[in-house]
Amino acid sequence: MKNIAEIIGVSRAFSVSGGEFYALKNINLEIPENKLTILRGKSGSGKTTLMNIIGALDYPTTGQIMMDGRDIVKMSDRKREKLRRTQFGFVFQSVSLIPTMNAYQNVEYALRMAGIKGNHKARVEECLKMVGLGGRMTHMPSELSGGEQQRVAIARAIAHRPRILFADEPTAELDSAMAAEVTELFKRMTSQENVTIIMTTHDVGLMDAGDVIVELKDGEQVCQKQ
Repeated sequence: MKNIAEIIGVSRAFSVSGGEFYALKNINLEIPENKLTILRGKSGSGKTTLMNIIGALDYPTTGQIMMDGRDIVKMSDRKREKLRRTQFGFVFQSVSLIPTMNAYQNVEYALRMAGIKGNHKARVEECLKMVGLGGRMTHMPSELSGGEQQRVAIARAIAHRPRILFADEPTAELDSAMAAEVTELFKRMTSQENVTIIMTTHDVGLMDAGDVIVELKDGEQVCQKQ
């Protein structure tokens, strides 16, 4: 199994009153390509901090994030920003759709932000159909349910064909049936879109749904299962 990323000795400390608090402590793991990796653990376990570091949204205090033989921690801010914009996609608990744009426009806007030229119509429609919203393209976010809004956010995140999709607690605001449906959608996407997905969750019902499970507790890696 080919790995798309390797996390080597990653720790993250934050300055607090009286010293330092380590949100992550010496994390070592491999992220397989085109698989669903779930970072699981209770609130405060460090999973979101780890995701932000892998996704070049934050820096580790110590350690390396290796991709394609390069340590992205050592990249310039400009190169890290380009990496996030062109090779990464992000889905957050808060869907953050643009309220004045309909579903189609929200997804199309992501393609323009990624600098992709040409006619976007076919790709936008493909992505919205993939998440089951082919008949809701002209609906505004206010006209969509919470689950539908999250699926628009997923379509938006994969529209530019990222190599890695980061999903931070994407099912936290959904009921259990919709949460399972979104997770199954992610699993289908790994092969359908050739995308690697890293997802955080504290939902007990979803914790074993990934191809790879990484469990964190109090900032430490408890185990990695494949």
